[in-house]
Amino acid sequence: AMSEQWDVGRALALSGLFRLLQGAGRACAAPFLTLYLRHLGLPAPLVGVVAGAKHLAAALWAPLCSRCPKGRRKRRLLVAGSLLGSAGASLLLTLIPPADGDAGYKYCNASQQLGDRGAAATVPGPGTSSHMSAVTNAKAASKEMVKTTADVLIASRKPTLTSAAFQGLFGLTDTLEKKGRGIGEGDAKTNGYSDGPSGWTTSLSLFKTTLPTVGGSYESGNLSDHRKDAQDVSFEVVQNIFQDREHQIFLMVLGAVVLWELLATSLEWTVDENLYEYLDFVDVTDRYGKLWIWSYLGASVGACSIAIFVDQLNCFLSSTITRLAVHFYGYALLITLSLLVSVFFPIHVPKRTDHVNKTAKALALLWSDGRAILYAITVFLAGAAGSAVQNFLFWQMQDRGSSELYMGLSVAVGLLAEILLYFFKGKLLRTFSSIRIVAVSLSLLAVQLLCYSFLWTAWSVLLVQILSAFSSGALWWVVNMTVDDIATPGMERSLHAVLQSLCYGGGASLGSFAGGFVVKHFGLAVLYRAWCVCLVLWLFLILIVQSKLPRQKKINYSRLLAADSSDMSDSDEENERDWLVKAMKDESFN
Repeated sequence: AMSEQWDVGRALALSGLFRLLQGAGRACAAPFLTLYLRHLGLPAPLVGVVAGAKHLAAALWAPLCSRCPKGRRKRRLLVAGSLLGSAGASLLLTLIPPADGDAGYKYCNASQQLGDRGAAATVPGPGTSSHMSAVTNAKAASKEMVKTTADVLIASRKPTLTSAAFQGLFGLTDTLEKKGRGIGEGDAKTNGYSDGPSGWTTSLSLFKTTLPTVGGSYESGNLSDHRKDAQDVSFEVVQNIFQDREHQIFLMVLGAVVLWELLATSLEWTVDENLYEYLDFVDVTDRYGKLWIWSYLGASVGACSIAIFVDQLNCFLSSTITRLAVHFYGYALLITLSLLVSVFFPIHVPKRTDHVNKTAKALALLWSDGRAILYAITVFLAGAAGSAVQNFLFWQMQDRGSSELYMGLSVAVGLLAEILLYFFKGKLLRTFSSIRIVAVSLSLLAVQLLCYSFLWTAWSVLLVQILSAFSSGALWWVVNMTVDDIATPGMERSLHAVLQSLCYGGGASLGSFAGGFVVKHFGLAVLYRAWCVCLVLWLFLILIVQSKLPRQKKINYSRLLAADSSDMSDSDEENERDWLVKAMKDESFN
């Protein structure tokens, strides 16, 4: 018995350390990913597609991870391979060159632009107005030539000027021309988030210029020539998309990010499932529920630490690599350290294998309960609205002149606020009904989005992020409590996984796909206010529908049968956790 207790404590300690390193590693890179893509020169729509594909890949891949190898050695190899693979995939992003020579240059501090970029490009700093006018005239002439024919347009989009000197000179001119342009400035098309002609416009221009030739072939009566020319046009359009510099960078980024997310999802699922099976084998799964705190603590420390370190660096590590690449170096380092911890993990492989499709069964359980359906839609909308903050808040802070320290602190404040509120979870759930907590959570999330749309300074984000304790943490308390009420034996974790997929896979991916296009054409403030209105409307609707549902409290008697009498305690804390006492109290309130 003593050895089992020691093994359980050791397993929990190793798991806590592993989650600490994993949380710190993810926080080093994941929150800053869209900011890095901006420095690579990708516009908001393409950044939204990358972020949406990332969430969607994780949601679709997680159910397939249940078919992971059952042997101990195979599981260890899977964990080690996923760790090394995710570190390598993140480093691939640092090898991708920017789509535009001045993509990351114009976001640097003005005092560092002339020194760092000029030194990297081996070009003396411009000191005379004649030098600047010559460069400006050269750019104006090149832009005028672009407008003449579609063939010249295609040629100009290819990266023929690969010299770092030309990139530095033309990047400096663009920076001076676009200085002062922010989120609320610029025309409606660019909106401060996209630079240069879009590849789609290039393709459209090519199509328009080639189309009359096709029409002439048709008028001559040669139908086969018409079809051949039409196929040539379609091929040239597709070829131009893949030859376009911006789209090449986009495809490379998309492949690296999706690969990274698939490997990270496999890693997290395998380690998480292995620990739960081990704790279930020794019948101490109640200790599993608080391990997420270590992930949050690690993420808070990791985000702040990497932000402080990056702020001390120059704008560019080389002529093409910005200092934001350090975020991915930090991720790879922490993942490598977690590999050393994973070597000592105890692995338990259960003898019985359950081949039932638990995902379909979990969806059926959700569909059978009215309140569960309402909360499932709620987390879907919350995930979609939250994606706007995750993807573009740092863009907005950067345009407000924020340093990376404020960005890291904003991540830490939100996570620490959730941890602090968690200690009052029991008292809040007993004092307030579930629907009241959901209403408060949705209201505060709408307030957050509204405040972000009127963001005045970078440090004000820290105050708004405190609301995440309720808008995110308390909302999931109620959702998980509802799930536990409707769950049949062995289905709790599957139901939680389905709701997480609805939020981060369905909601966040859809919100990311649509959010990028809204930011480009209407602005980030419009995106925040639109989601604010949607959440308020859903709040009124859920209050109306909730009042029409029958008030029934389901008591899950299967938990009583599964309870171990050896775990019973006379302490007040254990009594508060007892499901039967809690269910009876909730029944009395209703």
